[in-house]
Amino acid sequence: MKVVIQRVSRASVTIEGKKVASIEHGLLILLGIVQEDTQEDIIWLTKKVANLRVFNDENGVMNTSLLDSNGDAIVVSQFTLQASTKKGNRPSYIKAARPEIAIPLYNAFNTILESVLNKPVQTGVFGADMKVQLLNDGPVTIIIDSKNKE
Repeated sequence: MKVVIQRVSRASVTIEGKKVASIEHGLLILLGIVQEDTQEDIIWLTKKVANLRVFNDENGVMNTSLLDSNGDAIVVSQFTLQASTKKGNRPSYIKAARPEIAIPLYNAFNTILESVLNKPVQTGVFGADMKVQLLNDGPVTIIIDSKNKE
């Protein structure tokens, strides 16, 4: 399971001209799922995302987490995060989980993140053609892979 998190001043998701998610201060979380992902990946990753100290404290130092700052989150499924570009110029998405695996894991990720944050998490719509708009704050963009816990 891989996420790209972006600290945002605001972010939104629009589908077919209708805004389905919108936040101010918080994180935009792009989530890519592979066939081998499990509940263990979800639990580790949601705790990591919620507690990652990427927000400024009173001294302007990145020392507070999403939990500490009471920020909001939008989670967007993005199978292209699992692209392989090893051969040629056309990305291969063979590692990305099929919908029958990915959808339950995506829903579980959102449910567990809500539990960790103790607040609702906004989402895109799995498999939809989404327009994601954000104002990256910093910019701060971090990639975390549950299979590579560095």
